[in-house]
Amino acid sequence: MFIQPGRRFVPAVVLAFACGIAAAMEPATTIPLDLPAAIALAAERHPTLQAAAYEEQASAAAVEQAGRLPNPELAYLREGHRAGSRTTTVQVNQPLELGGKRKARIAVAQGAFDLAGSDLALRRQALRADVIAAFYTALVAQERLQLAQAMLDVAGKSLAAVDGRVAAGKVSPVEASKARVAQADARVEHERATAELAIARNALAALVGEPLDARPLAGGAVDMLPPVEPLPALLQRSAGALSVRRARQQLAYRTAQADAERAARVPDVTLTIGSQRDDQLAHRQAVVGVAIPLPLFDRNAGNLAAATARAEGARAELQAAERAAHADLTTAHLRYGQARGEALLLEHDVVPEARSVHELTLKGFEYGKFTFLDVLDAQRTWFQARARQWQAMLDAWRAHAEIERLAGAAHTDTH
Repeated sequence: MFIQPGRRFVPAVVLAFACGIAAAMEPATTIPLDLPAAIALAAERHPTLQAAAYEEQASAAAVEQAGRLPNPELAYLREGHRAGSRTTTVQVNQPLELGGKRKARIAVAQGAFDLAGSDLALRRQALRADVIAAFYTALVAQERLQLAQAMLDVAGKSLAAVDGRVAAGKVSPVEASKARVAQADARVEHERATAELAIARNALAALVGEPLDARPLAGGAVDMLPPVEPLPALLQRSAGALSVRRARQQLAYRTAQADAERAARVPDVTLTIGSQRDDQLAHRQAVVGVAIPLPLFDRNAGNLAAATARAEGARAELQAAERAAHADLTTAHLRYGQARGEALLLEHDVVPEARSVHELTLKGFEYGKFTFLDVLDAQRTWFQARARQWQAMLDAWRAHAEIERLAGAAHTDTH
């Protein structure tokens, strides 16, 4: 059957298009997830940030509302019921705020708006620190699982070597029992590491807002740990820490509330303008009046005293926040330096040396120069060094996240 060239091209295009759609619909779960991507996903999807953003929007609307003037009042009054003898009055009452009440009200609303912005920034920074900790907890759990798998493989090779020497009559069968116990311990450790990885990945998935499934995590080299500024420079930046900034804005908010309560002690004036018609006189006359409350019983003293006390409390909280930021930043800097130094030492010196000792001990055991207890001891030392290396790196990343949270403006607006 003869097919024209133009018709042969159509099925090829359709097939290529279908293959492209299938490839596009295939989930890209094999793409590694790195730390910046995890932070970006969490900042975009986490509900705590969305709730704080809505609160900031509500506070902005409250600032606009606080600047509105009070509405006038339209009043109608009729005296008498008989036509020809009744009096009808129509008037407009306009409250006039005195004592700077409107300005004070706007200041209070602006203070609440600033606090909402600080809360949003604090939640963003806290979420960033949580993502960093969760990411590297999952990454360390991933490496520990690989370490447990390597330990299980080594335990299997050790058992095979011991069985060979037992079969040759060179060692006691007790050595084979010890090797089986070591293999069972390695299997238990592998199962524990598997469960810990699942838990860590689930915690990270809850933060980034999507299931990770089998998606690998990218990163982990100790050399990737970023350097931090010297401690004196960080302590100078601690004055701009988000916690200190929020405490300062809280003080401004409480002070504005005290000013608003102080302004409320000044009575407002109500201006009345209207028209009155008297049917008996058959004419209309203007009505003008002024109403002033007499502050005889309520001078707003209690509310003013309460607002002033809260302002003093906010000033004390500001001092506490400054001290806490200084102390916490010093502690985080020291922890970071210690953990990073330990991780570098373990990676470059201790772990390679421990691995070399284990390999030499295992080879020497095969030639009868060492006992199996020596092999187990060298194996345990090697894997403990690897585990300490990853734990030190996790501690360093957690301390680095704390430094970023405390030091101020480095990542205040991270999205």
